[in-house]
Amino acid sequence: MTHLRKMMLEELQRLNYSESTTRAYIRTVEDFARRFRCSPDRLGPEHIREYQAELFKKRKLSPATVVQRLAALRFFYIKTLKKAWGIAETPYPKQGFRLPTILSQEEVARLIDAALTPFHRTLLMTLYATGVRRAELTHLKVGDIDSQRMVIHVRGGKGRKDRDVMLSPKLLEELREHWRRFKPSTWLFPSSRQHTGVTPITTKVVWYACRQASQRAGIQKNVHPHTLRHCFATHLLEAGADLRTIQMLLGHRDLEETTIYLHLSERHLSATASPLDLLKRKDELPQDG
Repeated sequence: MTHLRKMMLEELQRLNYSESTTRAYIRTVEDFARRFRCSPDRLGPEHIREYQAELFKKRKLSPATVVQRLAALRFFYIKTLKKAWGIAETPYPKQGFRLPTILSQEEVARLIDAALTPFHRTLLMTLYATGVRRAELTHLKVGDIDSQRMVIHVRGGKGRKDRDVMLSPKLLEELREHWRRFKPSTWLFPSSRQHTGVTPITTKVVWYACRQASQRAGIQKNVHPHTLRHCFATHLLEAGADLRTIQMLLGHRDLEETTIYLHLSERHLSATASPLDLLKRKDELPQDG
């Protein structure tokens, strides 16, 4: 481990960044240094601008991904090197607003039924039943399942915040069967081929489970683990749950993050009349006899 990498890692850990963000930030700085074949502390704004242009033009990365890469470099220069960072010199790209993909309840059922293995089926059911992020899913422990209160404790979620989510009776039955199959002792979803490892599965396993099930189910939409989180929230809203409750279950810091599901809810869209339907046009008025 290089001295700079060690310094950055220690600073990320000191500021309590999540494991996934830490990995992404470290990878970005390493990629930046490889691009110019130079130690990153010897690179400046002109190199960052060139790197940003390459991410867009050659690598065809999305604006959101480029923003994350720039955030990693910004952290490195400001927090690790204690140097100034001029936003005017390296502005963040504008991000478009795109609604996420949503599956119908029938499609979710097909997805779960098409899981490659029972282990994958349990992963998909847990994602949909709880709305947890895939990194949160991989770090669930056996002791986090509270069948007395019918909740699941999500510890160290995004922003290192703990929260509780509901434990569905159907999911509890599935998790009990899962425990009888694999006898996990610490991690709910252990690694290794037999799922008996002393470390949890990686997020890649969760992504693979979604991709395989989607292909086997013949679903044409782009399905990934976060899709089931969006489905969880949207289907809750359509069933009558209020936004504040959904915000707490998802672990959103701001209610504004949760309002996106109003755009996705068929119940809310169909309940709103088009202004065209309220017009009284001349040819629609009753004719005098």
